[in-house]
Amino acid sequence: MRLLIMGPPGAGKGTQAVSLAERVGGAHISTGDIFRANVQQQTELGREAQRYMDAGEYVPDEITNAMVRDRLGHDDARESFILDGYPRTLDQVATLDGILDELGSGLDGVVELVVDPEELIQRLLKRAETSGRADDTEAVIRHRQQVYTDETAPLIDVYSQRGLLMQIDGVGDVAEVSARIDDALPA
Repeated sequence: MRLLIMGPPGAGKGTQAVSLAERVGGAHISTGDIFRANVQQQTELGREAQRYMDAGEYVPDEITNAMVRDRLGHDDARESFILDGYPRTLDQVATLDGILDELGSGLDGVVELVVDPEELIQRLLKRAETSGRADDTEAVIRHRQQVYTDETAPLIDVYSQRGLLMQIDGVGDVAEVSARIDDALPA
């Protein structure tokens, strides 16, 4: 199964994507994880990505697209994958379509986790307290929410028009949300 998981920052995409990848036997492909690993290793890409991440901005498409293209070409992603954090813009949707066409594949579905914006801000502030993530200040969180609304939310219409969108209530414990996702997946 080849799926994309979407939702605003704090909706639980990462948690659900890891679990979903295990359940469907696919690769979990998270641009956020790739960026954070590069930041931790202080690679050139990591230093550049950090600048954008600290400001609550998206890492430029040319960097992100190249990483995703490479990752989707790995053997573990050929039959099944969960994309987490990509695509985020309409231009990236077109790039992903091209990558998948080259690989002779396509998406089976798009899971959108839906959560009230104020609930998301509280979740992220709590996460900042427990994880020490420097990019989780209230101002940056609110900015990231607005960037999501402006740049990523339009993808919801694209995938809905293609008949791929599954909107899932993202409020509740991990098991409850996972069960909702499983119930909505195509057979």
